[in-house]
Amino acid sequence: MAKIQLTGHESIKEALRRFKKICDKEGIINHSKRIAYFEKPSEKRRREESRRIKNIKRAQKISREGFQAQTQNI
Repeated sequence: MAKIQLTGHESIKEALRRFKKICDKEGIINHSKRIAYFEKPSEKRRREESRRIKNIKRAQKISREGFQAQTQNI
């Protein structure tokens, strides 16, 4: 559950922006959109598999870039 407290000098717009950022980071909005309609189990597996592949590719890219930076410094 996302909670914020207003500081003394903070406006409502700033607090709302901060609250939205916290909700986005926790995935509350994406979760509520996902459960608004029924998702078939096959679609759920496909979505999770694509997320896993995306994370693996991102990790490989980062490690590759780190390796290239190390070899350039030698």
